[in-house]
Amino acid sequence: MNSLASDTADAAPAEAGTAPKALMKGRQTRAAIVDAALALASHIGIEGLSIGALAEATGMSKSGVFAHFGSREELQISVVREYHARFEDEVFRPAMTKGRGLPRLHALFDRWLKRVSVEIDSGCIYISGAVEFDDRPGPVRDALVMMVQTWRHALERAIRAAVGEGHLRGDTDVGQLLFEIHGLILALHHDARFLRHAGAKERARAGFERLLAHWAASGHPV
Repeated sequence: MNSLASDTADAAPAEAGTAPKALMKGRQTRAAIVDAALALASHIGIEGLSIGALAEATGMSKSGVFAHFGSREELQISVVREYHARFEDEVFRPAMTKGRGLPRLHALFDRWLKRVSVEIDSGCIYISGAVEFDDRPGPVRDALVMMVQTWRHALERAIRAAVGEGHLRGDTDVGQLLFEIHGLILALHHDARFLRHAGAKERARAGFERLLAHWAASGHPV
């Protein structure tokens, strides 16, 4: 009894010390798997993701990948969340450092335009995901809708702020402007990625400037 108690007491500090390391390693492994899954999904789509395909891509066993997610659906949702986090870091947060109104709206669109242009060869998860899951209800679709709506709400707030700052007219149709801005990005993705038309990025930017000019407050440059 005494020896067993002693062994347990001696082992306890070692276990306490190794637990955080094991937890950190587990998080690092999961992050690496999600990173690989995001790269894979950009080329084959979210629906193309599977535990088996990811195990092959990462050199891990299926059981090893499964242990971090528990299901293919959870893996797909994790990829959607990771894409959104990166989108937020690259597009939303930097734009928020600009002044309220048109400077911020310009920054949001410019950074969005730049990101989609970079993704022409791989594909935008928001856009490709909408095509894959537009008529497929479930948690993955719900996650995609939530992320896209979050981004659209940010754009809507920026447009309303531009109206509030007197940069855009008081009668600006916020919903219509938001719809048309989003439409420009969809058209860019379609023309550049599918049709391989040169100049799609410039056309999208020109369309954005034309929209702002239409709603610009009298005497305010866009």
